[in-house]
Amino acid sequence: MNSKVRPTILTGKVIGIMDGDTFKLLTKDATTVKIRLANIDCPEKKQPFSTNAKRFVSEAIFNKNVTVEILKKDRYRRLIANVFYGDSINLNHQLVKNGLAWHYVKYSKDTLLQNLEDSAKKNRLGLWQEQNAISPWQWRANKKEASRLKKLNKNKD
Repeated sequence: MNSKVRPTILTGKVIGIMDGDTFKLLTKDATTVKIRLANIDCPEKKQPFSTNAKRFVSEAIFNKNVTVEILKKDRYRRLIANVFYGDSINLNHQLVKNGLAWHYVKYSKDTLLQNLEDSAKKNRLGLWQEQNAISPWQWRANKKEASRLKKLNKNKD
């Protein structure tokens, strides 16, 4: 017996782009859901190439119909998914391929995503033009630590 659960498929129109890896979808039954792209992580706001990633996603899917392959729901109640647009183009893959997202290895062992990232790095595409590109998860950790230190220093005064 196959233990893999088939992903749920949703279709709808993209009505809002939050950032490079999150958007709002209006489903066929007029429900609005927040979608987070699976297995990738785009630069955070204020990080180099975050605007480029958001622009890429906007041009690819905003105000267009997409197919969403839901894998799970995260703690923020977003649907974690692979997203397809146009002629079955995988948005998650396109972002990594163009150097606008990292393969999120903490949550994914996808060899295709890793190969796409390796190729983008080798060809210095997008964020890989930066000598020391900082991953979004490291960026968030650094920000959290800076905030913690700021509070500690404030308490000393």
